Amino acid sequence: MLQDIPTPTWREASSCVLETERLMLRRPTLADVKAIARLANDRRIAEMTRRLPHPYLQDHAIEFVRATANDPRETVFLIENNFVPVGIVGVDWREPKTPELGYWLGVEHWGQGFGTEAARAVIDFTFEEFEVEHLVSGARVANPSSRNILEKCGFQWSGVELHRFEALGSSTPVDRFRLSRSVWSSLKNWGSSTRREG
Repeated sequence: MLQDIPTPTWREASSCVLETERLMLRRPTLADVKAIARLANDRRIAEMTRRLPHPYLQDHAIEFVRATANDPRETVFLIENNFVPVGIVGVDWREPKTPELGYWLGVEHWGQGFGTEAARAVIDFTFEEFEVEHLVSGARVANPSSRNILEKCGFQWSGVELHRFEALGSSTPVDRFRLSRSVWSSLKNWGSSTRREG
């Protein structure tokens, strides 16, 4: 078992850009606030994402960008396709031994494989850069598309839990998933993603 899990911070990864066949993943900035707010202000997204409020205003996006810039407990990437923001993906490190993958996409970008492509890039980044044995994630039981993304990335179902969703104002069942380093290693040839510093 790997020891001494480092605390990841944007001081270490702030200049990191992940590139896949169709996507570029980079740190969100205040220049992205309008695009993030426009994408996130949709009840269909908020009801499937635990922490997104609805309505989602520009003030929420400003708070989000500022918080992720200074919080070592989260590694967050803005997902772009042809330099157009399409969503957010990242890892929540509040439980360092069980980092959690999360993501959402603007509704107009659903069904194009962007979620799987972005998730795989962040999974690779996390396992390559940090000494963790597994990642966890979750999807509402009512969200088969998100479960499908996790299964395509090698996550295995580990049970159902109740989680509170801000936009719903209540708790709802969530399928929980887990991806081990060993399974990730066996699947690692799933596509080409590159990382550059700049």
